[in-house]
Amino acid sequence: MSEDSADDHRPSSVQQFLNSCSKWIEAGDSHQSENSVSELVKFLETVADAALSDPDNVDAKNNALEVLSEIYGYLCSPSSNQEVIDALSYELPKTVSKFAGVSDRCLDIADSVIDRFVATCSPRDMLSILCEALSKTIKASAYVAPLLSGLSKVILYIQRRHFEQVKVAVPVIVSVLKVISLESEDGDTEIEGLFDRAIVMTFRSVQQEGIVNEKLRALLGLYVLQSMALVSVGISYKTSSCHHLVSQLSSFFPYCNISYYGLITGSDVDKMTNIVRGEDEDDYMSCLSYVKHGASLSVIWGHILDGVAQAAKEDLTAVKDELRSDQTKRWQAVGMLKHIYSFVNLPWDLKKQAIDFLLCITDRNISQNCDDEHMDFSSYIPSLFAALQAIEMVIIYAPDTMLRKHAFDAFKRVLADIPTSQRFDILKALITNCDSSSMIAILIDLVKGEMHMESCKRISMGNTEVQQTGNKECPNTFFWNATVLELVELILRPPKGGPPSLPEHGDALFS
Repeated sequence: MSEDSADDHRPSSVQQFLNSCSKWIEAGDSHQSENSVSELVKFLETVADAALSDPDNVDAKNNALEVLSEIYGYLCSPSSNQEVIDALSYELPKTVSKFAGVSDRCLDIADSVIDRFVATCSPRDMLSILCEALSKTIKASAYVAPLLSGLSKVILYIQRRHFEQVKVAVPVIVSVLKVISLESEDGDTEIEGLFDRAIVMTFRSVQQEGIVNEKLRALLGLYVLQSMALVSVGISYKTSSCHHLVSQLSSFFPYCNISYYGLITGSDVDKMTNIVRGEDEDDYMSCLSYVKHGASLSVIWGHILDGVAQAAKEDLTAVKDELRSDQTKRWQAVGMLKHIYSFVNLPWDLKKQAIDFLLCITDRNISQNCDDEHMDFSSYIPSLFAALQAIEMVIIYAPDTMLRKHAFDAFKRVLADIPTSQRFDILKALITNCDSSSMIAILIDLVKGEMHMESCKRISMGNTEVQQTGNKECPNTFFWNATVLELVELILRPPKGGPPSLPEHGDALFS
């Protein structure tokens, strides 16, 4: 940088830009006002870029710190005109947030600058300004920290229609966290700080309303679940910082009327969704696409760490016992767990814990209530089928042999928990919708096993007695019927032609 250029970027220059802005804004010249603010923004971006492009340049860093300090000093000066501050508030938050990536000290001052705007300008205007700034810096994790903090603080200044204002902010925040989480790398410490700042917004909303507003409580509950999913993806699950964030998020459950039982069965998620969505607002929920993942993961985190369950004020042992004793609730839990098994970005370690949880709630001989004429099995079949497909993905793609074997054990237990009358249809659908020849061989072996068990049962009980029992007490529960032959033909003579899609070794997935 030349000497003249360096002079242009010294703190004395920023004061000239500020004086120019003040002059034209106070004069009411809108055209000159816009130009002067635009020139100030360009100047600040040049200073920030110089420091960011050369991290080893101490002079550039010091210059950025001094320029930013000048901005903050101007905003805090008693002689500053509020009209000028209002005009600067529309442009400077996004610009000064770039300085956050220069150094920790610059981050602190950038926080202070945005805090000053929040404290002195219209809260509703600042909410819109910060949301817009966040949406434009979504891929720059180092820059969004001051903006996230500003949003969490502006919540305190909003006195009316609190739910509506928070509802505007939530999609912007979760979009930022989603992009940064899915693109983060192991050991990225910046994302931990961002989640800390984002969680503060939940705390301030709780503090502001005292959680008496049902709509706000439901919205914050969904926000917490979305954050839970993103924390699980973005931060290594074995780190203490991840455990700290998960515990923090779990501590909000009592305030939001969320229970582990309601999360793992999905009832709390459905209830909160219906409250927040209202009428004709399906599009809004697209920003909260991971709430069901977060609901299931919240319970799994309680399964992994006792401290997390304690933070949520939950007794997970009682929840597991309840699921073991209630078949329909267990089916609902299986349907929720599928979101973990099919979550591509989720670490395998967490999927392993979710398989372990499924084994825990299916580890006893459970009555299938096949004689209950009033139970509607069919309504659960689509969800159970999708869950079995998700477990298939773990069996096929898990890098660890033991995890694949445990997933297969869980797969068989879920299948055994389905009424016999529906089991064959599900197995047939799994076979016809599977692209893995090894998995097809395993599924065929399960069909064979089911047929063998039924054959043994018929022999032991006698065909006549079996038919009478089946007709009177539990109709259509036996596995064997003519469609088995159709399945065999479908496998041996594929509809698209060619040889059967069968591997040479059926146990290839478990080797």
